[in-house]
Amino acid sequence: MIGSIKGVVINKTSEYGIIETSGGVGYRVFMPLPQLNDLTVGKEVRVCTHTAVREDAILLYGFMNQEYYDLFIILIGVSGVGAKVAQGILSAIKPDAFYVAVQSRDLAVLTKLPGIGKKTAERLLLELKDKVGGIGSGDSSAFISSDDGGSESAVGEAVAALNALGYSNSEILPALKKIPNYESLESEEIIKKVLKAFAGRK
Repeated sequence: MIGSIKGVVINKTSEYGIIETSGGVGYRVFMPLPQLNDLTVGKEVRVCTHTAVREDAILLYGFMNQEYYDLFIILIGVSGVGAKVAQGILSAIKPDAFYVAVQSRDLAVLTKLPGIGKKTAERLLLELKDKVGGIGSGDSSAFISSDDGGSESAVGEAVAALNALGYSNSEILPALKKIPNYESLESEEIIKKVLKAFAGRK
């Protein structure tokens, strides 16, 4: 299995980049759109890679940073989610925002992702609820406990209300992380504290 590739980007499309190593071999590396946007033709790059073996092809999926790679590996471990679907998910949502959606059991966000219907979204929640705590944040206390249905509901309601006010999940997560014991608060209190944090950053 190829774990990483270092070379010069000689071409890129909306789905993959071609990276040529010093040995003259060009590898077609499929990448999520935000990662592809970081590639510059003619410049050297190193990407972490995952090798996906199918009956009809061997494909390489690449990532510019560890958080995208880690979430990709988690996603392809879910029943019914293959490498192509995982790539599509990572093209549509940032890792931190995805973790918020899973921890707050936000089906509305998950079902908007490409290739994810209601049944697959429910499977994601079921299979990932005990796996995503602390991933991508470096602090397990920054995520919601899956043992308390009430706290999930309160945080989910708060996130939905903040979404309605125009804030994205990727903005909400950092603010949540700054609130001590936010998982034990009522939704109204969470909203007030997050809005206060947003006001303080201006």
